Amino acid sequence: MSDEKVRSSVEAARDPAAPVLPTVNPNLEKSPQPEAPAFHPAVYISTWIALSSSVIIFNKWILDTAKFHFPIFLTTWHLLFATIMTQILARFTTILDSRKKVPMTGRVYLRAIVPIGVFFSLSLICGNQAYLYLSVAFIQMLKATTPVAVLIATWSLGVAPPNMKTLGNVSFIVIGVIIASLGEIKFVMIGFLFQCGGIVFEAIRLVMVQRLLSSAEFKMDPLVSLYYYAPACALMNGIVCLFTEFPVLTMEDIWRVGGFTLTANALIAFLLNVSVVFLIGKTSSLVLTLSGVLKDILLVFASMLLFRDPVSLLQAFGYSIALAGLVYYKLGGEKIKEYLGQGQMMWGEFGQTRPAARKLLVFGAVLISVFLMLGALGPRFAPDSTDRLYSGIGSIIGEKGA
Repeated sequence: MSDEKVRSSVEAARDPAAPVLPTVNPNLEKSPQPEAPAFHPAVYISTWIALSSSVIIFNKWILDTAKFHFPIFLTTWHLLFATIMTQILARFTTILDSRKKVPMTGRVYLRAIVPIGVFFSLSLICGNQAYLYLSVAFIQMLKATTPVAVLIATWSLGVAPPNMKTLGNVSFIVIGVIIASLGEIKFVMIGFLFQCGGIVFEAIRLVMVQRLLSSAEFKMDPLVSLYYYAPACALMNGIVCLFTEFPVLTMEDIWRVGGFTLTANALIAFLLNVSVVFLIGKTSSLVLTLSGVLKDILLVFASMLLFRDPVSLLQAFGYSIALAGLVYYKLGGEKIKEYLGQGQMMWGEFGQTRPAARKLLVFGAVLISVFLMLGALGPRFAPDSTDRLYSGIGSIIGEKGA
């Protein structure tokens, strides 16, 4: 009774005009808003693989097949296009807003960004020069040694102490690439040296980023990095181009390739940097590593199919060793065992729940593998039949285009 009297007296004393506080949180009563639909990670992975492969094949086609022998000009054009696009994105979108968290000053730009940009420019110049002499397949095989070069640069610049166990782990990559180099049919020393130079400069650039911009406040995604590096690199490449290629470059050379072709080439190169930003946020380190290996393998086959670059069995054997060593170095033995176990369990469950789909998947994988192998080995073992097949496909496409 006493409790009821107290409650009634309190209610009587309350001002009826005063607002009544809700007894339930109104936000909890509202139905949750549906989240915006997100793409499956496979979309980001396939997009990155497609763009990355397209840039490499496109560059090779322009520099070699289209006879546009001006790799420094092409690199400068890419960087100039990237500078314009990043400035537009910074002013009219929010995709580069993370740059505002980077304490970039004039002193930091001159002491860190510009030196790193020098090696970035050198790596791009040497990498594009190599396309004039080497096949895409062999270039991808040589690029497998990049982690080894980064490791040696890390030790040489004093960023980390030498580790013999790690050196032993990466030795398989070196052995595999040496075997692949010995099996290369169209080996050109000047192209080999250019590609090695590009790998060394890229390794030094990565170590300089680790040393000069190692604090958390300077962590930048690839697109923000491009926002800061592209202007400096475009200027440096432009100066080199001014004294090397520009005196012999004519408008006839540019019109022969086509302004649309050069713009499309630069746009794909820029979109590759955009796709990397989304890829990093949507996938794990395992997926990134395996996606890179898959991309390299597909590029080797694409080089064999599109440019008819021969690949010997010794070269394929050496590259297989290098790729296996690369995966082992990046993931480690324990992680590989763990992921293999998980993959085996998932594959078994998939076979139990959808046996027909699994059989179809296996059949499709075997069919694609056989097609790629026949298409890749055809130019080497049956050149006449392969030429007739390519000519027939070209004539069919020509008739339809007409």
